[in-house]
Amino acid sequence: MDYLFTPWRYAYVTTADKSEGCIFCDVLKQSDEQALIIYRGQHCFVILNTYPYSSGHSMIVPYEHVDELQKLSAPAAQEMMALTQKLESILRELYHPDGINLGMNVGKAAGAGVAGHIHMHVLPRWVADANFMSVIGETRVIPESLETTYKRFKSHF
Repeated sequence: MDYLFTPWRYAYVTTADKSEGCIFCDVLKQSDEQALIIYRGQHCFVILNTYPYSSGHSMIVPYEHVDELQKLSAPAAQEMMALTQKLESILRELYHPDGINLGMNVGKAAGAGVAGHIHMHVLPRWVADANFMSVIGETRVIPESLETTYKRFKSHF
């Protein structure tokens, strides 16, 4: 049997619900490169997912700390959608995926990892990318480092 070790994932699963405050609000206090923020807009920012499902997995996060989409101001919602369109375009140019997943889980029961602060996931997908590693082995293999992904994205904003 082969083993792939992902020690960075352990840090997340052991602290996910134990931290005080909001990870998205707190990350804004860091430098963009340290936080993996690739763009700061007027109402939202774009950040790489630290625990990506695929290379290029990014998120659009409003500065407003709200837990439901209906609570988000209209300007922030409009910018979120505009940034979603821009990310789709960038992902298609950089990664040439077969498709794009867009997703927002609103509330813990819906699968939100950060239930108190809405955010939109945008990630590239390829035909048959859910292979035995992720389906049976419950392990994802990401072929690109977050630093490389950050540099690729940053040049497009």
